Amino acid sequence: MKNLGLLPSALIGAVASARSMTPMATLATARLAGGRTPGTLVLLDHPLFKFGALAMGAGELVGDKMRSAPDRTVFLGLLARVMSAGIAGAALAPHGRERAGAAVAVSTAVPLAYLTLAGRKRAMAQMGQTRSGLLEDVLVVLAGAAVVALTVNQRRAA
Repeated sequence: MKNLGLLPSALIGAVASARSMTPMATLATARLAGGRTPGTLVLLDHPLFKFGALAMGAGELVGDKMRSAPDRTVFLGLLARVMSAGIAGAALAPHGRERAGAAVAVSTAVPLAYLTLAGRKRAMAQMGQTRSGLLEDVLVVLAGAAVVALTVNQRRAA
């Protein structure tokens, strides 16, 4: 795919605004399938990272439906978004521009967390917590998968 600059980093930041662990889980899935990210991050090849990211992504999808789930804009929720968006944004940035990709992703994720929360609250009022959460899950996971799929190169067998 053509070099899209920092657009994939911004888009993955938008994904992180709604689901903090989805960017990491989609990257882990791509790496397990043999994909290469434009940005170089050794962390992405560590098995603990890959399987941990998948577990945390699945756990977040389940936990979000619980009535006790905190808002995404509480300190720990924002911190998770900053970390996840930063790592994913760096990985999806062009080689040599990882820091800029991280900054763009974080700068997108944090303010959008407030907007996506407002949208979720409106949806919850109309359709309930579980249904609105499932709809948001589908939209966010598909968006994350699309961004990663369009940015990650598949390794070719020799």
